[in-house]
Amino acid sequence: MADNGSAMFISGVPDSRWDNNDLHLLGNVAASNFEVVQMPTLITSSNVPAGAGPAITSFTASPTHVAANGSVTLTWQATGASYYLISPQAGPVRGNSVVVNPSVTTTYTLSAINAFGKNTANVTVSVP
Repeated sequence: MADNGSAMFISGVPDSRWDNNDLHLLGNVAASNFEVVQMPTLITSSNVPAGAGPAITSFTASPTHVAANGSVTLTWQATGASYYLISPQAGPVRGNSVVVNPSVTTTYTLSAINAFGKNTANVTVSVP
């Protein structure tokens, strides 16, 4: 697309990979065939958003010792997070608890994330 010529003028440079007859068919494309897409603000080093990252005040497992594939409830308290991730196993989670079933001793990591940063906490569940 070009900003010179007639409305919705399409311009180009000669190239042996293009058939000129095919290029002229683009003249049949109407402005109504296009859709305006609003782009979000481009983040650069000079306009990085500022704010507080999330805070995790607790991350616990109950029970902390379990037989293989037993149920364990991971519970957390956090503020300022847009979303949470529990790894391994659970992935993205909502709320403030999730049930996991470890088959071996596992250290779970809670990631609390928002537009300004990420905070993590760990808890280990022992499987004999």
